[in-house]
Amino acid sequence: MDASTIGLIAFAMVIVLLALRVPIAFVLAGVATVGGFLVYSLRTGTFTPERAINPVTSLVMNSFFELIHSYDLSMIPLFVALGNIAYRAGITTRIYDAANVWLRRIPGGVGVASVMGCGGFSAISGSSIACASTMGRICVPEMLRLGYDPRLASASVAAGGTLGSLIPPSVLFILYGIFTETSISKLFLAGILPGLLSLGGYVLVILWWAGRNPAAAPVDPQPLQPGARMAAALAAWPAVLLFAVIIGGIYGGIFTATEAAAVSVVLTILIGFAQRTLTLASMWGAIRESLIQTAAIFLIAACAKIFVSFVALTGSAGAVVSWVTEAGLPPLALMIAISVLYLFLGMFLDPIGIIVLTLPFVIPLIDGMGLDLIWFGVIVVKLLEIGLITPPVGLNVFVIGNVVRGSVTVDQIFAGVVRFLMIDLVVLAILILVPAISTIIPNGM
Repeated sequence: MDASTIGLIAFAMVIVLLALRVPIAFVLAGVATVGGFLVYSLRTGTFTPERAINPVTSLVMNSFFELIHSYDLSMIPLFVALGNIAYRAGITTRIYDAANVWLRRIPGGVGVASVMGCGGFSAISGSSIACASTMGRICVPEMLRLGYDPRLASASVAAGGTLGSLIPPSVLFILYGIFTETSISKLFLAGILPGLLSLGGYVLVILWWAGRNPAAAPVDPQPLQPGARMAAALAAWPAVLLFAVIIGGIYGGIFTATEAAAVSVVLTILIGFAQRTLTLASMWGAIRESLIQTAAIFLIAACAKIFVSFVALTGSAGAVVSWVTEAGLPPLALMIAISVLYLFLGMFLDPIGIIVLTLPFVIPLIDGMGLDLIWFGVIVVKLLEIGLITPPVGLNVFVIGNVVRGSVTVDQIFAGVVRFLMIDLVVLAILILVPAISTIIPNGM
């Protein structure tokens, strides 16, 4: 049995074990270790296990060490901490508060405000699930109180929460950049216009829904207090400032992405204490949550790095590239095939699992075709966004279902997100056919 065959069998084993709900970190590291042992043991043509012990140990330890000591990886705990501290300081929800005050007098206005709030939260936190969980607690009960259709109320937040993956900063962009050795700063900038395009699509869905059925999104009858709009807009300045520091600093060449994260964390702490919305106890709670979340991400990423090294050892990615090249697939057909694969995997696996599992195989294909890896990173993250609300395992749907348990059922949420999935597919097609939407800002750095 040659090495490339072992690699393809190992990939199939990973899919089977993940389907059985074995934790992904253990699956990736375990399969890579056993597969590497077989490759080294059979290298001479006969099974000699004593030859495999030292090389496999070296492969596992070196891969783990290289990833953990990656400078870019330090962005993950910083951005995770930024989101948690900003939430505890009350910064992340102020864009929703401002949009809610300005838009609540139009049909579907609170639903639109919830999506805009998700966009604002995403511009600070970088986590789709955290965005859906936080905004779900705030927005869905408010819409239900106003008499919104439960499907619209819950689905708008579930869909809006996916923006945490695309609007920078994004943990998925960081992992993609590390594993593909592309500029994370450029990936962040590349996600801005696609993120706004997705947000605009969600807004159109809500306005269309409210227009066709006004009873599904009634207007709040309570009059606004004088000066409420201006007060709400001014209260959102910390969130706007943080986004400007991150994006403006990176685009202007003032900060690297890592430096922007560090500066934003310090700035958030200072604003929180200055406004007396952050205490030592709440800050410690945010740091504790950040440590737990970061440890989980680091473990998955380190085990994925072991799997990537194993795939490189087997040469199975090269075999896939050769097969596709011989098939003569044009770039558009290849992108459609990759999109179908990601959409299928998104029905069953979490985004981090998909990205670390597939990149070793798809990146050589994209690179071999001469396609832009920054643009492809946006496409991958958009596909992972769609997976977050795709049945039967749409993570954001179950997060919202858990947050509003008893008020809205998971079936109702899935029924509501169908409309948002349709617009997501339209946006995906636009991003594939018009790469400039993703590349115009990073190319202007």
